[in-house]
Amino acid sequence: MDLTGAIWRKSTRSNTNGGACVEVAGNLPGVVGVRDSKDPSGPVLLFGPQAWREFIGDLTARD
Repeated sequence: MDLTGAIWRKSTRSNTNGGACVEVAGNLPGVVGVRDSKDPSGPVLLFGPQAWREFIGDLTARD
C-alpha cells in the first residue's frame, strides 16, 4: 500500500523522553496505519477499521 499521503499523529500515550513513541495515520482509505515514530521509514502495521476500533476498545478498557 502506498503510504506517501499518510498523515501521522503521535499517540497521546507516547513517552516524551523518546521511548514508546507510536504514530497513527487515520486518513488512509479503509485502513489505519501504526508505526514507531523513532523509525518512520520502518515497518507499518495496518488495521481494518473494525479491528482498530476493537484494539482501541480493549486498550481503553484496561485504563
